Amino acid sequence: MSDDVLDAYRSSIDNIDAALIHMLAERFKVTQAVGRYKAQAGLPPADPGREERQIARLRRLAEEARLDPEFSEKFLRFIIDEVIRHHERLRDEA
Repeated sequence: MSDDVLDAYRSSIDNIDAALIHMLAERFKVTQAVGRYKAQAGLPPADPGREERQIARLRRLAEEARLDPEFSEKFLRFIIDEVIRHHERLRDEA
């Protein structure tokens, strides 16, 4: 049994998921470059001030988009933690 309405919704969800993955991949390419730069320049892997500003900014954006700001913060924190882990690895390899 086919449900054309449900299939259309799911197709849109699949397209959005694909876009999210590509956007995350692009973001991580840039953050890897930042990590290499930080390692070469002797800068620390983490920047807590920037992280807090980014979280506050993303929470505001989430509220404007009617997305749960708590969810947004958890999502961004997960990404930031992964980026810092990559930066630490790059620093240790330098």
